[in-house]
Amino acid sequence: MILPIYTYGQPVLRKEAENIDQNYPDLPVLIQNMFDTMNHADGVGLAAPQVGLPIRMFIITLDPLAEEHPEYKDFNKVYINPEIIEESEDQETMDEGCLSLPGVHETVKRSKKIRVKYHDADFVEHEEELDGFHSRVFQHEFDHLDGKLFIDHLSTLRKQMIKGKLNVMLKGKARSSYKMKQVKA
Repeated sequence: MILPIYTYGQPVLRKEAENIDQNYPDLPVLIQNMFDTMNHADGVGLAAPQVGLPIRMFIITLDPLAEEHPEYKDFNKVYINPEIIEESEDQETMDEGCLSLPGVHETVKRSKKIRVKYHDADFVEHEEELDGFHSRVFQHEFDHLDGKLFIDHLSTLRKQMIKGKLNVMLKGKARSSYKMKQVKA
């Protein structure tokens, strides 16, 4: 089932999410619904707060990049209760967007490599080192679990320059090709 994606201004996007356990109700259904929602919106990542749930879980697909990066073929992962346990000082700047901020794209600096710990959909614990685009998407989605958005990484000047777009979202008038849950003006 395709879920509505919560847009900028929805309180759940600024709330710190809570850990869950393997008894979380209908978890396999939620995971499938999140993948359906993300794929329908042409995203590469989706965090539970973006579908209105303040829980520490997100999904990532890198499969759409497989033509240029064969190592990403069939890459679809679930990250439950993730932690970033180490970040490299070496950083990289890249353009980012977010399904919760339709039409907003800005340059963000993030660590090139990170070491992470998480549980998969079967609650098996993993520890991995991530780099490149995978590392970036993980950090972006992880921010959602702490109530942060990629625009929080922008300078005051850049935030000022996108203020008009953000105000459109706060008025509930954003447009996208996917189903959204907007703030009621």
